[in-house]
Amino acid sequence: MATVIQLEKNGVLKKSYVGFSWTTFFFGFFVPLFRGDAIWFIVMLLLNICSLCVAQFILSFLYNGIYTKNLLRDGYKPADSYSEEILRRRGDIL
Repeated sequence: MATVIQLEKNGVLKKSYVGFSWTTFFFGFFVPLFRGDAIWFIVMLLLNICSLCVAQFILSFLYNGIYTKNLLRDGYKPADSYSEEILRRRGDIL
């Protein structure tokens, strides 16, 4: 089960997740599309087509971490101490 964390940038809060992505497991490349992550939408679509959806299972373990790291790279910061502690334990922030 994924853990929900909150990230903030200029007063805008976004929910992010760490751990296995059940939504990616069931809905595949639509997850990055709904999250506004166009690059990963294209990547996941192509990987699913090329691998006959085997990549969808593998990406279920990876996508939440990728999305969270991309938000951190874009300038988002943990919005609360709980989110910060989770990210520190995972090694995503110092």
